[in-house]
Amino acid sequence: MLRATGCGPSVVVCKTCRIAPDVREDDRGERGGALLAAALRMAQADMAKARHIAIEEMPCLFACQRHCTVLIRAPGRISYVLGDFTPDLDSARAILGYAVLHTQSDDGVVPYAQWPEGVKGHFIARTPPEGFICT
Repeated sequence: MLRATGCGPSVVVCKTCRIAPDVREDDRGERGGALLAAALRMAQADMAKARHIAIEEMPCLFACQRHCTVLIRAPGRISYVLGDFTPDLDSARAILGYAVLHTQSDDGVVPYAQWPEGVKGHFIARTPPEGFICT
């Protein structure tokens, strides 16, 4: 069930997420999460600052009430679960833009004033890194 990955910064995409609350997949049978993962890879190709961030996919992040869900994580930093994205390039650019700022921070906390507009209102949860709690 678990597969080892690199330990660097990553955006983990729920590849089985719906496209929207009432739409499971597109006309070709592709799920929203898979479409978002593809959009993230396309956006990453044009974002030199984001090329060090792994785009990883897994089935179900257990945030099923929120479509197109991702986990942003990096070693020693707070991780964030975000959702309710449209699986397109604009969302992908916003997610990667935030992920870049996240990796540049000391602890994963990015000041709100620096957040890309496209991630505001999309945060679901945050988790502390292993061995830490937030104060």
